[in-house]
Amino acid sequence: MKVAYFTHSLQSCWNHGNAHFLRGVLRELQARGHEVAALEPAGAWSLQNLLEDNGSEGLRAWQEAYPELRSTIFKADAEPAALVEGADLVIVHEWNEPALVAAVGKLRKQGARFTLLFHDTHHRAVSDPDAIRAFDLSGYDGVLAFGETLSEVYRRWGWAGRVWTWHEAADTRLFHPREHEDDRDGLVWIGNWGDGERSAELEDYLFRPAREAGLPLDIYGVRYPAEALTALERYGVRYRGWLPNARAPEVFARHLATVHVPRRFYTTLLPGIPTIRMFEALACGIPLVSAPWDDREGLFTPGEDYLVAHDGAAMTRHLRALANDPELRRALAERGLATVRARHSCAHRVDELLAIAAQLSPEKAAA
Repeated sequence: MKVAYFTHSLQSCWNHGNAHFLRGVLRELQARGHEVAALEPAGAWSLQNLLEDNGSEGLRAWQEAYPELRSTIFKADAEPAALVEGADLVIVHEWNEPALVAAVGKLRKQGARFTLLFHDTHHRAVSDPDAIRAFDLSGYDGVLAFGETLSEVYRRWGWAGRVWTWHEAADTRLFHPREHEDDRDGLVWIGNWGDGERSAELEDYLFRPAREAGLPLDIYGVRYPAEALTALERYGVRYRGWLPNARAPEVFARHLATVHVPRRFYTTLLPGIPTIRMFEALACGIPLVSAPWDDREGLFTPGEDYLVAHDGAAMTRHLRALANDPELRRALAERGLATVRARHSCAHRVDELLAIAAQLSPEKAAA
């Protein structure tokens, strides 16, 4: 089967979490003998920011980690039919332009033989619903939503029976415990500041507890404005800047623990959707403590796969316990790793994707 995926960028993970998941999914499809085509628009903002901040050297990590993957860069006036020629399954991510989304859907309405899916991995359906409603999805066979609460939004919009919950996951070919680890020390958090969606939460559940627990804290990420950098300095946090996602496993391997701080929309309007960093961290065998998060789909077992802190004081207690109890760190790391390997790898998601494709096009699945 040939799978074509329209992404914002395969090359760049600069403030672009979809690239993490997509790389793992495409590599898994290739490993199973499928043909893949990653299609990304010229001038993608993520890639432009990566190059401005780091130059071409910023691409080295993903190129070394995924030598088998390539992307096709297309211009705004490219003919969609040529881009998807020969494809059996076409997936369009929601960070593409509405005109492209509509053009690919038009091909399907006009009789194109591929199965066409829209992939939503963001909170805009509730935070900016007009931005999603601007997409013409009338030609699409279905929607892939990265959490059940997001699927529920699409069902209310008329997609009942045609929306599937397709969670993100860890690429366990890349994200796994290191065979030879250096001494672990301190706390690490890999994430972007964002648009004020968790500013208070980061202070309450990360900066202050780390300081009170006496753990040095390293932070990696982008889009940290002046006020954020001032806050980091005030708490004695070491800001490390942008980190290529392909380098995250080696950074996790140098630290005692990490923290999950969900954005506000994923604790209120779209509860139950974890950041992909949570899957990746557990896959690397690093103990994790989460700020309040309602795992309503039962993806994990709170208290066993990771610890939950219901307030800042509890976070401080958990971090102190992890710093002083090697057996607790070992038990959490082993259980979290086992859960990811059993349920939340990109291989599991490929199984799910192929099952969805077979449901929509049983004749192609049989072939």
